[in-house]
Amino acid sequence: MRIIRAPTLARAHELAVRTVLEKGWVLDTENDEATIECEELALEVESPESVPMASPASRFQQRFLDVYADNLLHGSDAKFEYDYHRRLFDWGEKLRVAPLERPDCSVQEQLRVAPEGEDVHVDQIDYIARKLAAAPNSRRAVAITWNPVVDENLDDCPCLQLVQCLLRDGKLQMKVVFRSNDILSAAGSNMYALVRLQKMIADRLGVPCGRYTHIALVPHIYYRRDLNDIEPFCRSGTEIRPVAEVCRACGKCPRSSGA
Repeated sequence: MRIIRAPTLARAHELAVRTVLEKGWVLDTENDEATIECEELALEVESPESVPMASPASRFQQRFLDVYADNLLHGSDAKFEYDYHRRLFDWGEKLRVAPLERPDCSVQEQLRVAPEGEDVHVDQIDYIARKLAAAPNSRRAVAITWNPVVDENLDDCPCLQLVQCLLRDGKLQMKVVFRSNDILSAAGSNMYALVRLQKMIADRLGVPCGRYTHIALVPHIYYRRDLNDIEPFCRSGTEIRPVAEVCRACGKCPRSSGA
């Protein structure tokens, strides 16, 4: 795993893009999309609210990021196969808990996912805030997004898998894990919205935000699909020196002829 420490989200994003483009390898996805993939990345930002929160090289700037973050925090009327707001604030889609059938058994033994029974609705963000308010040293303030009942059959399933919050040194830390992360086109927006979530929880607890750690288990870039978005980061090879396959696909600077 490569660890990137940066003073701002914007710089963390830029360094992550550089790492994937310079250290990655070509791999077509199961959907036959051309990517540059890299080993695991952990991005650590000590003061995640510091500006700039968005890299000027990214085409996703403040207006878009605010809408994206608002959708994560408050939901949207748009219809998707999944959305992070529901997975975090209303987990349990298509799950039901069967009614108790054997009073002599424990609740844990009798609860199960079943076609009949009450729908499951879990506000995991409320749980995180309540858990840390009750037990400030807890390591159990965790939210998940994966729902096996739904996601094993989805073509588009959640990339964000886990959110953990810790209260340490009087500040709220957040650590997130992505099973897969589009570093060029998605990571900047993901980080911005999740830090807004971190701020929401911190405000509820009456503490400032601390470190934000963003772990991408399979970081990648769609180097053909998003070719035009690479150049502002790369700056014609003066800022980033991508692997040969990216330069050949781009063809916009002298490096491409020798790649």
